[in-house]
Amino acid sequence: MKIKPVGPIPDGFSTIDGQLAIAGRTASDLVAAAGRTPLFVYSRDLIGRRVAALRDALPARIGINYAVKANPHAEVIKHIGPLVDGLDIASAGELAMIRAAGMDPARVSFAGPGKRDDELEAAIAAGVTLNCESEGEAHRTLTIGQKLGKTPRMAIRVNPDFELKGSGMKMGGGAKPFGLDAERVPALARELIANGVEWRGLHIFTGSQALSSDAIIEAQGNVLKLAGKLSDQIGAELPKLNLGGGFGIPYFPGDEPLDLAAVGAALGEYLEDLPGGLASSELCLELGRYLVGEAGVYLCRVIDRKVSHGVTYLVTDGGLHHQLAASGNFGTVVRRNYPVAIATRFEAQGDDVVNVVGCLCTPLDRLADAAAMPHADIGDLVAVFCAGAYGASASPVDFLGHGAAAEICI
Repeated sequence: MKIKPVGPIPDGFSTIDGQLAIAGRTASDLVAAAGRTPLFVYSRDLIGRRVAALRDALPARIGINYAVKANPHAEVIKHIGPLVDGLDIASAGELAMIRAAGMDPARVSFAGPGKRDDELEAAIAAGVTLNCESEGEAHRTLTIGQKLGKTPRMAIRVNPDFELKGSGMKMGGGAKPFGLDAERVPALARELIANGVEWRGLHIFTGSQALSSDAIIEAQGNVLKLAGKLSDQIGAELPKLNLGGGFGIPYFPGDEPLDLAAVGAALGEYLEDLPGGLASSELCLELGRYLVGEAGVYLCRVIDRKVSHGVTYLVTDGGLHHQLAASGNFGTVVRRNYPVAIATRFEAQGDDVVNVVGCLCTPLDRLADAAAMPHADIGDLVAVFCAGAYGASASPVDFLGHGAAAEICI
């Protein structure tokens, strides 16, 4: 069987007594503390380091917003909330999560193409900024604000004519359910301002999971030019511009980390020659995966070792119901291996070629194909890295009734 490489393990992890260690504790110790597997472990230290690295690389004027959708675990929100400048949500459910975590709703913006009236009402009442995605949503917001006797805080999400090249998910360019086509933005903005809303500017998100600094730099330049043009057409400066995010992390063999220094330097140059309508605007990036993705590890236990037609399978108690993306079923065209390791034999040589699979009754439930691993037996722990974003929050946890994984933030 031809060996298939696994993705690159992120920096920041160590070894204790031959085992994977996270924040100074072995995988076995963390599982014992949680009381079971499967288990997501999120490192506060690694999250803090990532935010600090961004602060060092980006111009001081550029704020950092956390996209809660990436990881809405309560302890993650409580930890990252004070480290960033704002939070971005996509539902009333996420609004309830950030309020339960003690975050100030005035620091929150709410995007999403299908906001229900009850969600709009909750956001207006809480003082959240609504990133409007259509004229219809904007008019519903005005009506609800009048009913509540409360002035809505409103921005417009723009569907630009360009995209983030090489992004995993393209959120701009051409027909999209997200945002308002750019040419229709000025008229709606003038209408909102005339109706007395608290005008909060524009949100322009072009794509996600890009590793090319050149592509991100180009997209950010286009966003700033478009925002300046729209500001002129609106006839008012923008109080705030959310430039979106798109910063990717390496998941697969051959992936290289984003050149953050290059992105920061280019942003600095852009800031020296901003369009007039952005002269005093609050500028921010909206990042989720980039902030928390590499800070998370998914641990599951080998419950069977079997051979079929000469192929060795390590069957675990985890799977795609917690790690849909690692299984290759979350937008991946050609399945490649995530960073995966035997956590309890982290220093051992990879002398065994195995398929690591989950416990679900479907051939889609794969965590690693033809990967060179140390010999693992029943009871060993498997680690899937880059599990801090879109794992627990974006996988079909109820599929086949196995239930949710445990989650801890250390």
